[in-house]
Amino acid sequence: MTKNTGGVHWVINEKAKTNRYEEKWTAFLKPDKVSETQQWLMQMEEYEETPLIHMKKLAEYLQLEDILIKDEARRFDLNAFKVLGGAYALVRVLCEKLDKDPASVSLEELRSQEVKERLGTILFVTATDGNHGHGLAWAAKKLGHQAHIFMPKGSSTLRLERIKLEGAEAEITDLNYDDAVRYAQEYAKKHNGIVVQDTVWEDYEKIPGWIMQGYAVMAEEIVETLHAAEEKAPTHVILQAGVGSFAAAVLGYFVERYQEEAPIFIIVEPNQADCYYRSAKINDGLPHSVTGDMDTIMAGLACGEPSFIAWKIINRYATTYISCPDEVAARGMRILAAPLEGDEAIISGESGAVGIGVLSLMMKNESLRELKEKLNLNQQSRVLCINTEGDTDPEHYRKVVWDGKNPYEA
Repeated sequence: MTKNTGGVHWVINEKAKTNRYEEKWTAFLKPDKVSETQQWLMQMEEYEETPLIHMKKLAEYLQLEDILIKDEARRFDLNAFKVLGGAYALVRVLCEKLDKDPASVSLEELRSQEVKERLGTILFVTATDGNHGHGLAWAAKKLGHQAHIFMPKGSSTLRLERIKLEGAEAEITDLNYDDAVRYAQEYAKKHNGIVVQDTVWEDYEKIPGWIMQGYAVMAEEIVETLHAAEEKAPTHVILQAGVGSFAAAVLGYFVERYQEEAPIFIIVEPNQADCYYRSAKINDGLPHSVTGDMDTIMAGLACGEPSFIAWKIINRYATTYISCPDEVAARGMRILAAPLEGDEAIISGESGAVGIGVLSLMMKNESLRELKEKLNLNQQSRVLCINTEGDTDPEHYRKVVWDGKNPYEA
């Protein structure tokens, strides 16, 4: 079933209601494996759990039991979650070159002169809108290696400069995201570099899998926080999809953790780069791509080609796919920046706020009532959103929040 209401398109994945838990799809995201990843990342002195914030007043206003927001804007002082995946992937690459189990290797050892003499300086290459590249550049510098970052056309020059401050080579290309990924592959081949990308192509699945294990640490932290507070698990989880690795990592962890009791998963994308929505609408079991410039303020989600690993997980377990205009993300940014009295203000960038923007519309816009009812969103619902980034482009953030850029009109 597909619907289009005021620029918000949605499709229900009927198979998700009957697909039961099967280990083969998400085994690499089992809690014990993700816990090992977390334990490794905790060696970094910058590691600190990001907060899980309860928006009680907003939940009351929207007639929900609770809204929980994992605030990744506070991750490693890098303003986004992406470093979790990039840093862990670099660690795994180095351990593989040393022929050692990561559990037996410390951060101190990887940074040692002995290892440096053995491995030399490795060049890590990626394509990014900014956040992944920033995290990768930071991790490469921390581990004593180099990075070269390619950004798609239209990328923020402020994000470019932040990457360069980490000591990486970085440039904005005249290519869209997916073509920039291909360009990064060719560059790595010519310069004996290693591509660290969270998408998948032929014979390139291992590194994306490691990146997803890093992303899943967010889900591990969420569950640990709820367990420590003796609070119930979320009933609904709203996840943004670019290539899909972030969404699949969190979804896969929750499926492994809760199995048949897993929450309802809702995938959200921008209209201009809604490859998961379109794939679900075609409904032939295969991922389908979006081409063109993908001009959206949600730069972190401007990806046209789904990761095949992520697609297999998301296609099996996601209940609903929503494609929405930029105005929905802008609405979410303003809601979080100017909360109801009693709730905490959250600085959320364009890609980070779209989930709360969609949720607010589903609960308050009469034209989306059918979707709300199909998802069983009601006063017993505990909804989890993840703020994947802060104001990584401060100038644009102010244009949206201060100046009212991209207003939503019902």
